[in-house]
Amino acid sequence: MTWDLNQLETLFSENDNLVVTPEENCLLIGNGDGLDAWLAISGEQIIIESLLFSTSEVKDSVALNEEILKTHMLFPLTTIGISNVAGQDYYTAFGALSSQSKAESIMIELTALFHNVEAFLDAYQEHLQ
Repeated sequence: MTWDLNQLETLFSENDNLVVTPEENCLLIGNGDGLDAWLAISGEQIIIESLLFSTSEVKDSVALNEEILKTHMLFPLTTIGISNVAGQDYYTAFGALSSQSKAESIMIELTALFHNVEAFLDAYQEHLQ
Protein backbone atom coordinates (compact mmCIF):
# COMPACT_ATOMS: atom_id res chain seq x y z
CA MET A 1 0.00 0.00 0.00
CA THR A 2 1.21 3.48 -0.84
CA TRP A 3 0.23 6.10 1.75
CA ASP A 4 -1.49 9.37 0.97
CA LEU A 5 -1.85 12.40 3.25
CA ASN A 6 -5.43 11.58 4.26
CA GLN A 7 -4.42 8.09 5.41
CA LEU A 8 -1.43 9.46 7.30
CA GLU A 9 -3.60 12.10 8.97
CA THR A 10 -5.89 9.32 10.18
CA LEU A 11 -2.91 7.26 11.42
CA PHE A 12 -1.48 10.15 13.45
CA SER A 13 -4.88 11.33 14.70
CA GLU A 14 -5.29 7.98 16.47
CA ASN A 15 -2.46 9.03 18.82
CA ASP A 16 -3.71 11.27 21.64
CA ASN A 17 -0.25 12.86 22.05
CA LEU A 18 -0.24 14.27 18.51
CA VAL A 19 -2.08 17.19 16.97
CA VAL A 20 -2.37 16.93 13.21
CA THR A 21 -3.22 19.87 10.97
CA PRO A 22 -3.56 19.40 7.22
CA GLU A 23 -1.74 22.11 5.31
CA GLU A 24 -1.23 22.62 1.59
CA ASN A 25 0.31 19.35 0.32
CA CYS A 26 1.60 18.35 3.77
CA LEU A 27 0.72 17.69 7.39
CA LEU A 28 1.81 19.74 10.39
CA ILE A 29 2.24 17.38 13.34
CA GLY A 30 2.69 18.66 16.88
CA ASN A 31 3.58 16.58 19.91
CA GLY A 32 2.80 17.11 23.59
CA ASP A 33 6.23 18.67 24.19
CA GLY A 34 5.63 21.65 21.89
CA LEU A 35 7.64 20.35 18.93
CA ASP A 36 6.35 20.50 15.37
CA ALA A 37 7.20 18.47 12.31
CA TRP A 38 6.14 18.78 8.71
CA LEU A 39 5.33 15.65 6.71
CA ALA A 40 5.15 15.50 2.94
CA ILE A 41 5.01 12.75 0.37
CA SER A 42 7.51 13.23 -2.41
CA GLY A 43 7.38 10.56 -5.08
CA GLU A 44 8.16 7.26 -3.40
CA GLN A 45 9.26 8.85 -0.12
CA ILE A 46 7.66 10.20 3.01
CA ILE A 47 9.73 13.09 4.37
CA ILE A 48 9.31 14.28 7.97
CA GLU A 49 11.17 17.48 8.89
CA SER A 50 11.45 19.75 11.90
CA LEU A 51 13.15 23.13 12.12
CA LEU A 52 15.94 23.31 14.70
CA PHE A 53 17.23 26.89 14.55
CA SER A 54 18.09 29.62 12.08
CA THR A 55 21.60 29.71 10.64
CA SER A 56 21.72 33.33 11.79
CA GLU A 57 21.57 32.10 15.42
CA VAL A 58 24.81 30.13 15.06
CA LYS A 59 28.02 31.64 16.47
CA ASP A 60 30.43 29.68 14.25
CA SER A 61 28.83 27.60 11.49
CA VAL A 62 32.12 25.86 10.61
CA ALA A 63 32.50 24.59 14.18
CA LEU A 64 28.84 23.53 14.37
CA ASN A 65 28.94 21.77 11.02
CA GLU A 66 32.08 19.89 12.06
CA GLU A 67 30.46 18.78 15.32
CA ILE A 68 27.31 17.68 13.47
CA LEU A 69 29.38 15.61 11.05
CA LYS A 70 31.28 13.99 13.92
CA THR A 71 28.20 13.20 16.03
CA HIS A 72 25.35 12.55 13.61
CA MET A 73 25.66 8.77 13.96
CA LEU A 74 24.62 9.08 17.61
CA PHE A 75 21.09 10.01 16.53
CA PRO A 76 19.42 7.07 14.74
CA LEU A 77 16.99 7.58 11.86
CA THR A 78 17.45 11.37 11.73
CA THR A 79 19.73 13.54 9.63
CA ILE A 80 20.52 17.25 9.86
CA GLY A 81 20.47 19.51 6.84
CA ILE A 82 19.93 23.15 5.99
CA SER A 83 16.67 24.23 4.36
CA ASN A 84 15.48 27.59 3.12
CA VAL A 85 12.13 28.68 4.51
CA ALA A 86 10.69 32.00 3.34
CA GLY A 87 14.13 33.30 2.39
CA GLN A 88 15.81 32.28 5.67
CA ASP A 89 18.14 29.28 6.10
CA TYR A 90 17.45 26.90 8.98
CA TYR A 91 19.16 23.82 10.34
CA THR A 92 16.57 21.07 10.07
CA ALA A 93 16.24 17.54 11.37
CA PHE A 94 14.63 15.13 8.96
CA GLY A 95 13.91 11.52 8.27
CA ALA A 96 12.80 9.79 5.10
CA LEU A 97 11.17 6.47 4.46
CA SER A 98 9.34 4.68 1.70
CA SER A 99 5.79 5.75 0.95
CA GLN A 100 4.99 2.03 1.15
CA SER A 101 6.29 1.66 4.73
CA LYS A 102 4.26 -0.06 7.42
CA ALA A 103 2.29 2.13 9.82
CA GLU A 104 4.55 1.01 12.67
CA SER A 105 7.66 2.16 10.76
CA ILE A 106 6.14 5.57 10.11
CA MET A 107 5.30 6.01 13.79
CA ILE A 108 8.83 4.93 14.77
CA GLU A 109 10.29 7.50 12.36
CA LEU A 110 8.15 10.32 13.76
CA THR A 111 8.85 9.34 17.37
CA ALA A 112 12.60 9.15 16.66
CA LEU A 113 12.52 12.55 14.96
CA PHE A 114 10.85 14.23 17.93
CA HIS A 115 13.25 12.54 20.36
CA ASN A 116 16.27 13.49 18.26
CA VAL A 117 15.15 17.11 17.83
CA GLU A 118 15.23 17.50 21.61
CA ALA A 119 18.65 15.82 21.72
CA PHE A 120 20.02 18.00 18.88
CA LEU A 121 18.85 21.19 20.56
CA ASP A 122 20.53 20.11 23.78
CA ALA A 123 23.73 18.83 22.14
CA TYR A 124 24.32 21.87 19.95
CA GLN A 125 23.08 24.61 22.31
CA GLU A 126 26.60 25.89 22.98
CA HIS A 127 26.90 26.84 19.28
CA LEU A 128 23.95 29.23 19.45
CA GLN A 129 24.03 32.94 20.29
